[in-house]
Amino acid sequence: MFYKTFYPSPIGLITLGCKEDHLVGLWIENQKYYEDTVEEEMIPKDDMPVFDAARAWLDRYFAGEKPEISELPLAPIGGEFRQAVWKILCEIPYGQVTTYGEIAKKIAAQRNRKTMSAQAVGGAVGHNPISIIIPCHRVVGSNGSLTGYAGGIDLKIKLLEHEGVDLSKFFVPKKGTAL
Repeated sequence: MFYKTFYPSPIGLITLGCKEDHLVGLWIENQKYYEDTVEEEMIPKDDMPVFDAARAWLDRYFAGEKPEISELPLAPIGGEFRQAVWKILCEIPYGQVTTYGEIAKKIAAQRNRKTMSAQAVGGAVGHNPISIIIPCHRVVGSNGSLTGYAGGIDLKIKLLEHEGVDLSKFFVPKKGTAL
């Protein structure tokens, strides 16, 4: 069974989802792909130990601490390619960014390929079901564009500012521009 609870945060209402003792989702209200990786109905239930751990993690994060991703039992639901991308996202240090292209290079190297599409990586990043904790907001376009966040660019900017990222070298792209 899948369960869910809610967490009121400084950036809006967050839904947490779990299966047994693993977190499977963290969705920000009104984000794209809200709860899309969980195909079953999630039953509201507040008193799950994994939810207590996630709330404590989020409390620390929003208080300006740098909690480790490894502190939480995560089980994002997705195929092999997405899992590989999400694993790389977990390696991006707090307060730093990487590009879709850099992730694509890492995936290509893992798969013994010459290249990998940054757009394919962008699709996997955008479908990350455990936002904030798996830090997809730390991925930017290779040209410095702050693009591709399911929670919206304004929220991506807030999260990066919260982490102390110098945003002066980045820009918000016009609608319809590529990664």
